[in-house]
Amino acid sequence: MKVAMGQFAVSREWQENARICLDLMQRAAAGGADLLVLPEGVLARDIADPDLVLKAAQPLDGPFLSQLLAASKDTGLTTMMSVHVPTDQQKALNVLVAIRRGEIIAAYEKLHLYDAFAMQESQRVNPGHVIPPLVEVAGMKVGLMTCYDVRFPELARRLVLDGAEVLVLPAAWVKGPLKEMHWELLTRARALENTCYMVAVGECGPRNIGNSLVVDPLGVMVANAAESPALLFADLDPERITYARRVLPVLENRRFARPELN
Repeated sequence: MKVAMGQFAVSREWQENARICLDLMQRAAAGGADLLVLPEGVLARDIADPDLVLKAAQPLDGPFLSQLLAASKDTGLTTMMSVHVPTDQQKALNVLVAIRRGEIIAAYEKLHLYDAFAMQESQRVNPGHVIPPLVEVAGMKVGLMTCYDVRFPELARRLVLDGAEVLVLPAAWVKGPLKEMHWELLTRARALENTCYMVAVGECGPRNIGNSLVVDPLGVMVANAAESPALLFADLDPERITYARRVLPVLENRRFARPELN
């Protein structure tokens, strides 16, 4: 599988963010990518107006995703990103969507909300209640996670036991002391402990670190971006997974049961 990572700084205008996403989709498809991963919360963001996630939220059939779905009709590219969707409870849902050939082929409502480091995502967002699905891309099974989810190894392990060979993580990883170290440590750990690929794509800009990366099943970082907008490509090799699981059979050696959602 050839994966593309589209890292950019999300603006407060959904039309501008849609234009950037469409451009990244076109460039990823032209580069031969099977999968394009974009950051978390790509609909709209303003660090001076945290309520914008509520004011700008759109349903999945709203104008933002409708433009992206229309552009995806004539290509086999699978694109994944997270957007905020309004609810009846005066809060939003943080929904990771996978689109391909004009359709939403999977949607995952973020389970773990970022109530940490003086932030409180739950003020404006309701948590999901369902384990994310797997999506098949270019013959490989992909598990869905969003940002803060990476701090909870149970979810990654559950997805891999369900059959995931690749974990995808759109994120908006906030800057701060040790935060870049946490990002690299956690993404590499989730890949290594599950002998799978990790594709983690972060928003860049004034608040978030960027640093999108791909980690292989033995914890080796095979591609990474810096702090500015970028489109990176990487090849994911199923044989590397087979090799890793042969020499490091942690999934076979485990003594704990399959994690379940409370």
